[in-house]
Amino acid sequence: MDLSADPDGIAQAADLLRQGLLVAFATETVYGLGGDACNGRAVASIYAAKGRPSFNPLIAHVSSAEAARRFVQWSDMAETLAAAFWPGPLTMVLPLKKGHRISSLVTAGLDTLAVRVPAHGTARALLTAFGGPVAAPSANPSGQVSPTTADHVRAGLGGRIAAILDDGPCGVGVESTIVGLAGEPSLLRPGGVALEDIESVLGTRLHLHQAGDLLTAPGQLQSHYAPDAPVRLNAESPQGDEVLLGFGPVPCDLNLSEAGDLDEAAANLFSALHTLNATGRPIAVSPIPDQGLGAAINDRLRRAAAPRDT
Repeated sequence: MDLSADPDGIAQAADLLRQGLLVAFATETVYGLGGDACNGRAVASIYAAKGRPSFNPLIAHVSSAEAARRFVQWSDMAETLAAAFWPGPLTMVLPLKKGHRISSLVTAGLDTLAVRVPAHGTARALLTAFGGPVAAPSANPSGQVSPTTADHVRAGLGGRIAAILDDGPCGVGVESTIVGLAGEPSLLRPGGVALEDIESVLGTRLHLHQAGDLLTAPGQLQSHYAPDAPVRLNAESPQGDEVLLGFGPVPCDLNLSEAGDLDEAAANLFSALHTLNATGRPIAVSPIPDQGLGAAINDRLRRAAAPRDT
């Protein structure tokens, strides 16, 4: 459905998010495809709607710096950047805070979160009305041009999402700049805030992300989530000391979805890998259909099972 960017439309959009449904909304950069960042099934449906080929980290949008501090470990550098550029097209990647409640699909299993406060008035009103973090990549099919109008969203995602909160064209038209603050301050993705302005405010140069660096944010090259123990795919049953990560009605140590629901499996993927990794035993994984979200699940599992560099 199409919703107007007025109090009634914003209230309806917030209610849809609370139901675990997806709402496209304007920001100052591009239209985002929003879902409750604490609801794994809602986040899984973002990947399904976009046809996203693998589970990359997503940006969590919040209404204020105060809201961001509920989910990440804040720092003096983060405070400096927030004071200078928030609200605005700047995303910061920071370590997750204990008890954060963010779905592991948002972070792609990492211990950091990409977070920003948009400057767009309607986006902030929606975030305030919803009262929580909203994961929102660009509202377009994966690999296609980012949408800067509601018409672009309708053309790409019409029929796949619950609503579009239409507030006209976006002002910036390019995605947010992403700065990593979980270690050495780094530029992870160029965007709506210039590198020179960020370096001027911080009084230091940023490390520039290289192709071989760890994946920590949206818009970077792929990386795999690798448990410590070996991972064997398409396993009908465990062998030796293996623990079995199941899918569907199979006897196993932990099941991604007993019902064979790919959305549920995607929502459970990273937490399940973490849980089985903690056993210290090799991991076998049941066959998973390579269709819909299954393709993304299998993509991530293949990376987990890939031979380690020595």
